[in-house]
Amino acid sequence: MSFRLRAARLTDLEPLYQMAKLTGGGFTNLPPDRKALGAKLERAARAFGRAGDELTDEVFVLVLENSETREVRGTCQIFTQVGQLWPFYSYRLTTLTQHSEELQRTVRAEMLSLVTDLEGSSEVGGLFLHPNERAGGLGMLLARSRYLFIAMHRERFADRILAELRGIIDERGGSPFWDGVAGRFFGMSFQDADYFNAINGNQFIADLMPKHPVYIAMLDDEARSAIGVPHPTGRAAMRMLEAEGFAAEGYVDIFDGGPTMTARTDKVESVRNSKKTLVGKIEAETGERALIATGRLADFRCCFGARDFLDDGTIAIDSRAADLLDVQPGDEVWSVAR
Repeated sequence: MSFRLRAARLTDLEPLYQMAKLTGGGFTNLPPDRKALGAKLERAARAFGRAGDELTDEVFVLVLENSETREVRGTCQIFTQVGQLWPFYSYRLTTLTQHSEELQRTVRAEMLSLVTDLEGSSEVGGLFLHPNERAGGLGMLLARSRYLFIAMHRERFADRILAELRGIIDERGGSPFWDGVAGRFFGMSFQDADYFNAINGNQFIADLMPKHPVYIAMLDDEARSAIGVPHPTGRAAMRMLEAEGFAAEGYVDIFDGGPTMTARTDKVESVRNSKKTLVGKIEAETGERALIATGRLADFRCCFGARDFLDDGTIAIDSRAADLLDVQPGDEVWSVAR
């Protein structure tokens, strides 16, 4: 079977909703709510339809499509500038060192401080692959296609980029981190708070969350052990982010305690190493495996393929990728080694 990434359309609402019901909670960017998903698709349509290149607050939604059946089997999102409609909150791990001369003792206390340090960054998120398709590198295609999209529309993204990984969720769908920290102040379960945030934003955090640092030593063992730890299903995603140059720098999600990874946009491997070239030849088989993309904004398409750089500065791509992308010799493509 052949798959490609393309820009999401308003007609993709139902398959996105069906996938959202499979996430198991903690996917704020993909809530199982038709109204919220429809609003996101409408917002993405406005972003895809805007011709200007200035940086503003937008979201782009991409979907993974089976080119033979036209079924949508995965999705991912890119936010151009977080923290514009409402503050973008994170907890940051900090350390307070205190010394008593009388006791000749130094004590270091780890704390969680509520911050908006990452406001204004771009964000990659909302990645979900249907459970029946989790083979053949499709997760990589979903994840890395976003970086090619950013490279192809660089002016519309910030100089720093982040990715939030889902934290530990127990078998009941609850969060040990939420229960040990914020849940004590809000009187809401993690599922209720996560759903409310997905639909209405996190201003309620600013309204009700204590602004003083939380001393980690005062949390229960389950909450402490969840800080900065990704959900087991997110470990592969974390490794992919690290391979792209993202790093955990002490920021964690305010709801489930999952790690927030950050990078400089131009240092992300798939952005830095992407190449823009004209198609010179289309061949049955050619050189190295690659991700290949074409099209601006709503016409964006991306797939796995093979490429070979030619002496005249053009590129040869394999015929299967050319069919998936609907490109001919003379068309422009972007690519990065797989």
